[in-house]
Amino acid sequence: MSLEAIITEKMKEAMKAKDKEKLEAIRAIKNAILQEKTKAGGSDQIDEATELKMLQKLVKQREDSADIYKKENRPELAEKELFEAGVIREFLPAPLSEDEIRGQIEKIIAEIGASSMKDMGKVMGMANKAMAGRADGKLISEIVKAKLQ
Repeated sequence: MSLEAIITEKMKEAMKAKDKEKLEAIRAIKNAILQEKTKAGGSDQIDEATELKMLQKLVKQREDSADIYKKENRPELAEKELFEAGVIREFLPAPLSEDEIRGQIEKIIAEIGASSMKDMGKVMGMANKAMAGRADGKLISEIVKAKLQ
């Protein structure tokens, strides 16, 4: 089942349950899907990698907004943004643990035969592709640096 079909089903469930807050977050995802489909050069189908990037971007936007609202002493708005981020996060794959990330990076380093910081770009490229949407790029980078030093 495609993300769009899942979102449509969840939207119907939220409408029936009269859950306005959840419905608003799900509509944001639906809106992002429609924007992606209608942008110049877009197609009727969105690949999984694009869906992941789109969902991660939506979560990041809400978390950033929540931080701003907290700094401006608007906890009610921050809470709303964090709730929406949580709803959107439900549609992302489960994140990898730090040990799982380390294991995959070690495997990639062995596969490439990387031995120094000169190989970091190759390792990062493969690691980001292998763990897209399931691991934070910053954490991947830190682990790769530690392994290649």
